[in-house]
Amino acid sequence: MGFQDTLLDSNGKHYFKDCYIQGEVDFIFGSGQSYYEDCVVNATGWNNFTGFITAQGRKSEDDPSGFIFKGGSVVGIGHAYLGRAYGPYSRVIFNETYFSSVVALEGWNSWNFKNHESNFTYAEVECKGPGSDRRQRVPWMKNLTNSQLEQFSFSSFINKDNWLSDLPVSLS
Repeated sequence: MGFQDTLLDSNGKHYFKDCYIQGEVDFIFGSGQSYYEDCVVNATGWNNFTGFITAQGRKSEDDPSGFIFKGGSVVGIGHAYLGRAYGPYSRVIFNETYFSSVVALEGWNSWNFKNHESNFTYAEVECKGPGSDRRQRVPWMKNLTNSQLEQFSFSSFINKDNWLSDLPVSLS
């Protein structure tokens, strides 16, 4: 839990399951290649400020990094963007996630990377809840096909080399 820069998700592959992550500004940030499964993301708004949940720093088209959220929920008070660009090829996907009304209507923010919007991969797939209405989202949010979405599945995106089976603990 924190206010800003709570979780530095930096270089390498990371798997987060059943985590509680709380903050207000860029509280999940960095350039990791990460999969967040069934995590609760709690935005702690204050005054009239709109916060930012993620700040993902993908630097190039070949950079494998990105944040994938599968299941879980985005809750809290106030309002927060799902993400803002922390790199010219920023990539964040929410898949089957519950969004409370804390999610800002626009959903996403290009921040210091205006004119790079076509390079971003910001997507929401089968999300539910009062914050999941996409009618006022930014026009450059991606609509992924099933084959594109498959690239961001657990086995394809984070565990292609089966590294998680080598952990000394069971993930089930």
